[in-house]
Amino acid sequence: MTVLALALLIPWATGVVLVMLDGRRHLIAWLSVLALAISLLVQVVLAVMVLSDGPVIVTTGDWPVGVGITLRADALGVLFSLLSILAILTATVHQVIGRVHDRVFPGLVVILAAGLTGVFLTGDLFNFYVFFELSMTAAYVLATYGGSRRALGAALVFTTVNLLGTFVFLLSVAGVYHVTGTLDMGRIAERMAEVDPNASILVAVGFFVAFSVKLGLFPFHFWLPTVYTGASSAVAAILSGGLANIGAYGLLRFGGDLLPRELDLAASALIVIGCASILYGGVLAVSRRSGGEMLAYSAIGQVGYVLVAIGIGGPVGFGAAILYAMINSLNKTLLFLTTRMRGAVVGAAFVVGALSVAGVPPAAGFVGKLGLFRAAVDIPAVLVLLFLGSALSLLYVFQVYQYDFWRTARAGPPSARGQQLVLGAMALLVLAAGVWPEPLLALSSAAARVLTGVAP
Repeated sequence: MTVLALALLIPWATGVVLVMLDGRRHLIAWLSVLALAISLLVQVVLAVMVLSDGPVIVTTGDWPVGVGITLRADALGVLFSLLSILAILTATVHQVIGRVHDRVFPGLVVILAAGLTGVFLTGDLFNFYVFFELSMTAAYVLATYGGSRRALGAALVFTTVNLLGTFVFLLSVAGVYHVTGTLDMGRIAERMAEVDPNASILVAVGFFVAFSVKLGLFPFHFWLPTVYTGASSAVAAILSGGLANIGAYGLLRFGGDLLPRELDLAASALIVIGCASILYGGVLAVSRRSGGEMLAYSAIGQVGYVLVAIGIGGPVGFGAAILYAMINSLNKTLLFLTTRMRGAVVGAAFVVGALSVAGVPPAAGFVGKLGLFRAAVDIPAVLVLLFLGSALSLLYVFQVYQYDFWRTARAGPPSARGQQLVLGAMALLVLAAGVWPEPLLALSSAAARVLTGVAP
């Protein structure tokens, strides 16, 4: 219980303090890194507890279940929380080494980490919404980082579109409470099976739209290229590698746990939308000539793989979706940080990330693609599309390597050595996950059991 409380309290308390201080001072900026590192360590301890002893559930203030605020740490939530904190920590270290130019940046990244931790570790739907909004509010301000006209325009688009998604999400929360009379996720899962199918399908569609907007799935992707190319490298890495995990987690948690009947009914539609996202993102990424634009459209295609696996469902499908979401988070964090950088280590790190996106061994993406092929083995048409998507991925990452690293390798001085070391460490992590995939497979299996009760 103490560890679960600390996982929420540490980033929340330090974030509130840091946002009031001048983050442009080097000491303050490094304090945010320290707070995130401690948060990550607490999350690791919590993950060990959950994986060894099962879920940790706490209702605050000794209130009865269904009345008090319920915190729940299970394998699925802890896994996504760990991934998000790791992505934010990596991007923050990268930015701090290169100097922070906005006084509120260090405090906001820690508050964003607090919000994401709350989203993944709550067992109450209303508190999910509260932490969800806390995360999004911090992200809205972070999107303006740099103060350029392009960044401000991208932040406006990001804020407007995601506020619409949040409004749809809130309507769905109200719908769930209307038909079940509770906001406790455990009780919702029990009572939704007795709800009229027409009402439950409307609620499910609302949640799907809200989370698809956050993920940037086709056809809800229109905001994503503008934001990812307009934001700074560190902010783009935070948004894509950390914040976007809300979408994947939400589809898994709400579809596999709270609304499994509705997920079964929509399985074919999800697979079709996921395949469309893969092809659309891949084709447009091939037509781009800069790393930022390619990664923005690639992100649209990569989340399509997750949706296809969720649509397939079952122990194997959910396991593949979770595994690929984990690897995709690492890939996007690494690749977005390489944009606008130069140096031999930067080029090598990009190659590792590119191979992972394309699913080429020994990078971790190969393991993720194998999981997807295993899940889709009984659906030949989907298998063909997965192979085609992988071929497009290999084509567009090679093109960007040519334009951004091969032809311009000597254009401008190399980036700061510390920043290159951060990229090198992240690239080694992606390689290690491919060479020794057992920990990733064990984590994804444990998380999938939360949704199915059966090992993939």
